[in-house]
Amino acid sequence: MSQSAYITLVSGSAMDQLSLEDVKERLHAYRQQLALTGRQLGWSYADAAFPYTIETKPGEAWFYLKGSDPLYRYIVFGVGTRSDTEDTTPSAHYIQVLLPDDATHGDKAKGNELCKYLAKSLKAELRLFNGRTIYYNPRK
Repeated sequence: MSQSAYITLVSGSAMDQLSLEDVKERLHAYRQQLALTGRQLGWSYADAAFPYTIETKPGEAWFYLKGSDPLYRYIVFGVGTRSDTEDTTPSAHYIQVLLPDDATHGDKAKGNELCKYLAKSLKAELRLFNGRTIYYNPRK
């Protein structure tokens, strides 16, 4: 059974809404950050820490990370808007991270790592694959 994690942009988040291209840019920035760390350490840390390539299909409302190692297969990313039932509450934009049925434990671990990175950089609310919630947004 597939599992999903949600990164919800709430009041106090760094951005109000995101597109798929924004998510891809953030993943590229994450990979570049890992490459800089690897350069300091003297080995190709980016290949070990981000063993995926970003794949897109034309006309689709999602993209996926394809694993380049047998330990990693796929992680799917999509964006959407959830409207609450109350009219006074504005709609919330979110990023959905999906692990397909044949995902490995490595995919789940990397999915959690990427979700935490994205949520922290966006100051968003993160609901992990196991249903637990982490609040990176400033709350009063």
